[in-house]
Amino acid sequence: MRWLSVMQSVLAAMFGVQSDAKRHQDFTAPHPLPYIIFGIILVVLFVLGLVYLVQLVLPNSLEQ
Repeated sequence: MRWLSVMQSVLAAMFGVQSDAKRHQDFTAPHPLPYIIFGIILVVLFVLGLVYLVQLVLPNSLEQ
């Protein structure tokens, strides 16, 4: 259950829709390491997804 809570918090924070109560709960957590690890993983996946999307779109636009 703890990892699910961390995942929800990080995803909500990335999209900017995290509630104030949940943010306060996260900042009072005893260990910030799970939030940092999951945040880094999500940012890397986001960047890789953008790179893949650009690679997918650019060859198609050059054919015209």
